[in-house]
Amino acid sequence: MGIYLDYNATTPIDERVLTEMVDVYRNSYGNADSRTHDYGENARKIVDKARERVANLLSVDKGEVFFTSGSTESSNIAIQGLKSHALKTGKKHVITSAIEHKAVLSTVKSLEDDGFEVDVIKPEEDGRISFDAVVEKLREDTLLVSLMHANNETGIIQPVEELGELLATKGIFFHVDATQTCGKLVPELKKVKYDMLSMSAHKMYGPQGVGALILKKKRYKLPPVKAIMYGGQQEHGIRPGTTPVALVAGLGKACELAELEYGENSAALIRIKEAVLKLIENSGLEYTFNGDQNFCLSNTINVSFKGVESEALMLSSKQYCGISNGSACTSHDYSPSYVLKAMGLDEERLSEAIRISWGPKTVVEEMEKELSDLLSVAKGLAW
Repeated sequence: MGIYLDYNATTPIDERVLTEMVDVYRNSYGNADSRTHDYGENARKIVDKARERVANLLSVDKGEVFFTSGSTESSNIAIQGLKSHALKTGKKHVITSAIEHKAVLSTVKSLEDDGFEVDVIKPEEDGRISFDAVVEKLREDTLLVSLMHANNETGIIQPVEELGELLATKGIFFHVDATQTCGKLVPELKKVKYDMLSMSAHKMYGPQGVGALILKKKRYKLPPVKAIMYGGQQEHGIRPGTTPVALVAGLGKACELAELEYGENSAALIRIKEAVLKLIENSGLEYTFNGDQNFCLSNTINVSFKGVESEALMLSSKQYCGISNGSACTSHDYSPSYVLKAMGLDEERLSEAIRISWGPKTVVEEMEKELSDLLSVAKGLAW
């Protein structure tokens, strides 16, 4: 199987997170909404503790944290949940970008069936959305701007801090998809002014199937987001359904560890990236990085090797490395990446692009060996 280098798709679970979850599964199996016995009370305390851990990581109030099944659901609630408010106020204009995850793009596009107008902004060739391009699209009836903090395919960090400052003065809701940055860019994310934020546990060494939606209060009031599903009053009615206590505990533990260790992890990721860049530079292959590396996450590289088809490379080297050429959510479709296409890359460069992503505990020596083997395969495939 080789070394795993597809951390942007999902991360391995941290053993300390798994240990906490197993303990909950074995010993705290009550329903957190059962009020008539200690089993339910114990489960509720675990959920409350996890909520506080998430809040601490993001420097928000724990009453602003709502548990979901992950970023996809969080983004759907944030966007679709504003429909009623939009109808009341007449604000039915939404701005997003062409490089958003499908959880945002498809959800925003679905609003057009309800009479909303949607502006989808293309990135510059460097992979960034222009701050000015967003500002130019703002209108009196703009309800929402939705933008990811960093792109999952390129790792390019977007100007959410600057946009947040501006939108806060205009009364326009700002949704940030922080799936790839929560737990990584900890101080940076704390500075961003937003109304809604989506995050997933499995991108930060927690379990799959759980995440959170952050709804920031203004003047003690939450954003006017309504539930998009019905069936109970869990999560204060924002997200009905029995709370998965062990999964929530896992998310909370992952957030606690990220808060404690992000500095050490960041330094490790930078060292690994330096090693990856050196390997590529010394490979003898002709290559182009897709996205400005000055604005790139320290755990991600998207690169096109001249004359090397990405599909052929991945199939020929899977015994060395587990890598990808796009989002895991669309990887069953071998059409070119819509993210890279939106950046204006030509067909040849699109077909040659691969994404390599790693974690702080990736062993540099093992990675260097396996990546060197991959690069040797690439040399043999180059035409």
